[in-house]
Amino acid sequence: MTHRIALSTLTWLISLLIAATVAAQPQTNSTMTANTASTPAIGPNDAVVEIVTSEGPIRVMLYGDTPRHRDNFVKLASEGYYDGTLFHRVIKDFMVQGGDPDSKGAPKGKMLGMGEPGYDIEAEFEAYPRRFHKKGALAAARQGDAVNPQKRSSGSQFYIVTGKTYNASQLDQMEQRMRQAQLKSVFDSLAAQHRDSIMSMRRNHDRDGLQVLQDTLVAKAEAMVKENPVKLTPEQREAYTTVGGTPHLDGAYTVFGEVIDGMEVVDKIQQAATDSHDRPLDDIVVEKMTVINPGK
Repeated sequence: MTHRIALSTLTWLISLLIAATVAAQPQTNSTMTANTASTPAIGPNDAVVEIVTSEGPIRVMLYGDTPRHRDNFVKLASEGYYDGTLFHRVIKDFMVQGGDPDSKGAPKGKMLGMGEPGYDIEAEFEAYPRRFHKKGALAAARQGDAVNPQKRSSGSQFYIVTGKTYNASQLDQMEQRMRQAQLKSVFDSLAAQHRDSIMSMRRNHDRDGLQVLQDTLVAKAEAMVKENPVKLTPEQREAYTTVGGTPHLDGAYTVFGEVIDGMEVVDKIQQAATDSHDRPLDDIVVEKMTVINPGK
């Protein structure tokens, strides 16, 4: 999910506007153990849901400061929407993903990951960087930027971060790539606002006009990014160098909760043998979700 900005050629600018590719998207009563990070206090607006899986129970807290995602997850869980679904995408040292309604009773080998409840959810990045992709984070999957530039979340699919740890030098490099992605995102947005002009100049073979516009948009994008650059907070750096996570996803996918009990179950799930599409060879089932506390 890394991005690099390439602004030196007119070809890139034109191809940006005419491309149309689709990106893919991130039962027992035994005692549960806590996440590897310190367990956070549960606030009055936070919800708590227990996810009973075929590998054991996981308990998650849903953040009160991502209310759209919290309320949607609580609603689906209370309706039994997730019961019988699979963790259909598992990548070791990255994440485990579930929530596809089409995974219920799916035969072995079937490709999964496209099922939805018929709606998506507006991203909630207002909580970033307080909420980020540390190990145990619960986040919403979504379609890729090419078809979803607003980064709207899937109506039901979610993932739990496992990730890995990074040293300070690696985080510095990651931060630089995040800034490049930020610059590309800002430039893409500006270019989209000038789509009609760009297509007109392209039809008229006005290469000089395209070059002038490109230079203008590059300068504007660089100024906007310089004013508010992406930067990892001390809290992010502490988490990523100790418990780990997936920092390259920060600010691109909505993080709306975290594991507060049962992280060892998530770690067990991520060890599953998988096929070429990252689906576990042996089904890992969400047997039941129970809303412990719906939040306010």
